[in-house]
Amino acid sequence: MDTLTARTGLDLAALAAESSTPVLGRYFERSWARGEGHYLYDTDGKRHLDFANGIAVSALGHRHPAVTAAIHRQVDQLIAPMAAVGYAESTVRLATALAEVLPDPLDTVFFLNSGSEAIEGAIKLARRVSGRPGIVAFRGGFHGRTMGAASITSSNLVYRQGYEPLLPSVYLLPYPAVYRDFGGDEGRAVRVTLDHLRDLVRYTLPAHSIAAIFIEAVQGEGGYIPAPVAFLQALRAFCDEHDILLVCDEVQAGFARTGRMWSFEHAGIIPDVVCMAKAIANGLPLSAIASRRELQVRWGKSAHGSTYGGNPVSCAAGLAVLETIREQRLVENSAARGRELLAALRAVMAEDKRIGDVRGLGLMIGLEFVKDRATREPDGATCEAVIQGCADEGLLILSCGMEHNVIRWIPPLDVTAEEIETAVGIFRRVLATLPAHAGLADS
Repeated sequence: MDTLTARTGLDLAALAAESSTPVLGRYFERSWARGEGHYLYDTDGKRHLDFANGIAVSALGHRHPAVTAAIHRQVDQLIAPMAAVGYAESTVRLATALAEVLPDPLDTVFFLNSGSEAIEGAIKLARRVSGRPGIVAFRGGFHGRTMGAASITSSNLVYRQGYEPLLPSVYLLPYPAVYRDFGGDEGRAVRVTLDHLRDLVRYTLPAHSIAAIFIEAVQGEGGYIPAPVAFLQALRAFCDEHDILLVCDEVQAGFARTGRMWSFEHAGIIPDVVCMAKAIANGLPLSAIASRRELQVRWGKSAHGSTYGGNPVSCAAGLAVLETIREQRLVENSAARGRELLAALRAVMAEDKRIGDVRGLGLMIGLEFVKDRATREPDGATCEAVIQGCADEGLLILSCGMEHNVIRWIPPLDVTAEEIETAVGIFRRVLATLPAHAGLADS
């Protein structure tokens, strides 16, 4: 047993009951003591292989030596936010480093604190520089919970319910969810979703009134659904034709998660604006908006701001993240380990008819549970039972999807083949203990 765990038996859930908010949802009611590498330890000393990573945040695992060292060095020099009164070295250097790993002409970075803040800023940028009101996004997308971000979020009704009126002039279109909505027919998914976009500008909102189109190249909370390459390329062409800004939300899918540095790279496109957060500082609060410089010049001095955005300690961690990704070739590791994980999960699918689909890019893989493969009826109950069972056996995985029936596989970027084998083995054993549905269809 590890000797560095916190006090045995400390029940943090009980301590939180009186003073902590009941509003915040949690996947587990467990008390965590510390993290080390790819493991989380609870207050009873039990370790859990962490394939949740705080929802893709601690992408290099816990207490990564390079990140931790960078944080300590920066804490000893300068902690306070400096954006309003000048410059901090780590903040300036991280902006430069991010520009170097983004494709041209994306060369200018605005730091904020969270994914929601990055989306809010991008909405403001788009409307101000274009002089247009319209914002288009896609059903099933998750872009955040603040008012502007919630206005373009539809992955769960609870994020919108009771908050109307949200932002005006926001339009949500169907997303090309190939498995769930189009029976696996990618060509039809592309055609139909593009037809919805064309109908929007034909009947409802003229193209010259659209400021920006926001999209996740791989939907995150909506179900880990990659958009077809042809759809993303057509969307880029549509935006070019009508002088509309294309905004890619890379908050969950960025930073090598999909086997490329950015998920939009799989389609060979370059967006006008990129929003990033989560893995950017491996656990410290930080986010960013990136665009070509001309857009932010047009946005205008003091058009937006942030007291804490670009905190020197968070930016020092962000520099260590980028250096680690490069030095340890984690883009390549994500792609290679992702192929292994995809193959292993599809092998489980071949044995178990409760799994309707396994899909994804790199280390961003969704496994969808269904009650019937023929009807594709979602099975959230089995998904939840598997997640809790795996946690009991020492593996942390999370759900996503409109019906909470998709397991999102988001292991650390530096995960090993052995850890993948261990995780899939736990998953397979737990699934085997659950009763199968009577009369489950085979196809």
